[in-house]
Amino acid sequence: MIIQRQEDVTPAVIDAYKNIADPRLREIVNSLVKHLHAFAREVHLTEEEFQKGCELIAKMGQMTNATHNEVVLMSGSLGFSALVCLLNNGNRGQTETTANLLGPFWRMNSPPTENGASIVRSPTPGPTLFVNCTLQDQSGKPVAGAEVDVWHSSPEGFYEQQDPKQAPMNLRGKFVTDAQGRFGFRSVKPAGYPIPIDGPTGDLIRAGKRHNFRPAHLHFLMFKDGFKTLISQIYVNDDDKRETDVQFGVTKALIGDYVRHDGPAPAADVTGAWYSLDQTFVMEPGTARLPKPPIQ
Repeated sequence: MIIQRQEDVTPAVIDAYKNIADPRLREIVNSLVKHLHAFAREVHLTEEEFQKGCELIAKMGQMTNATHNEVVLMSGSLGFSALVCLLNNGNRGQTETTANLLGPFWRMNSPPTENGASIVRSPTPGPTLFVNCTLQDQSGKPVAGAEVDVWHSSPEGFYEQQDPKQAPMNLRGKFVTDAQGRFGFRSVKPAGYPIPIDGPTGDLIRAGKRHNFRPAHLHFLMFKDGFKTLISQIYVNDDDKRETDVQFGVTKALIGDYVRHDGPAPAADVTGAWYSLDQTFVMEPGTARLPKPPIQ
């Protein structure tokens, strides 16, 4: 097709890719072309802006390595990661879900840990936290024998691989749900933390006059054959950044009831204020798959 005017470009490109054999790939490419071209027309993208956009995309690729993914960071800061998660969980976006973002700090092979045991593996000062969880299917029946990875930041806002003061695998553990679908553990209350802002994502955040903090949360990854792998984050209800999360990850269903206690704790060695969290997760039927670990 010989192009005569700007309106001809879009149908020419769509026609050029009509022979893509995979129907789903063909659908995605066609829609991408339509929306990308519509975006350029809507904002009347200038040539200078187009060049700057290409430079930005290239910079995101250049900054991405085995320990940092600038593309994923940017996707989160645009709310795109949260949107994709919500579209693909909760009966494909129709109902509330406890699914959430994986984040950049999940590791394979967390230490197997007995239910109720501590995941504090090196001195980590902070308020003690006791967590009790129940895993159910969509009909409310317990999901027994599921493997559950747990990980979180320290009360100073660092994951163990960021902090030389923490032992390897500190604040990480792998649990197995019992016959009632329950698992629990002892830890310390996590803190929020900033995301990196030394690249294009930081430029966007500064342009929007936004802070670059994530509110405090616990991470969970629940795996069992016959169920879609459930990845979740449960956010601390007294964190003042929960309504302005830089990655748009906080949903109403994911704000946990972290209860402060000033009286006797479940363990005799706990002094001062301590916290408890009771949380229920619902797994959807599907195929169990583990994601690629962001940390190699």
